[in-house]
Amino acid sequence: MTNNGMREKIRNKEGFTLVELIVVMVILGMLAALVFPKLLPKVGKGRQSAAKTQIELLGQALDQFRLDTGRYPTTAEGLNALLVDPGLPGWDGPYLKKGVPNDPWSRPYHYESPGTHGDYDIISFGSDGSPGGEGEAKDLNSWE
Repeated sequence: MTNNGMREKIRNKEGFTLVELIVVMVILGMLAALVFPKLLPKVGKGRQSAAKTQIELLGQALDQFRLDTGRYPTTAEGLNALLVDPGLPGWDGPYLKKGVPNDPWSRPYHYESPGTHGDYDIISFGSDGSPGGEGEAKDLNSWE
């Protein structure tokens, strides 16, 4: 085997060149720039959907609590009354399989009873954690 043949074999066993790696990184960066903005709004909508579902499940647990005890938990008793007997006759809980969940933004749900909009109000203040807002920061509640 000639010296040129040896160089040819060695050249074929070498890895990627720096230019090839940079081209691949640029292509991956361009793909990420195209895909990421389209996925970001779906994450927000998913959290809003999860909050609506959790509020409905909390409402069902509150309704079961009322059927057993004759009333909804007071604001002072809070949603924790669904897990721990507040000393009411007829309480047959716990009414939730797990603990009282936080909203998808890791904040506790705001609960009032009697509520402004019905027997009780459950509110998640959205991504910003304060009343009002648009998009992902929009408030989600039990009466809408």
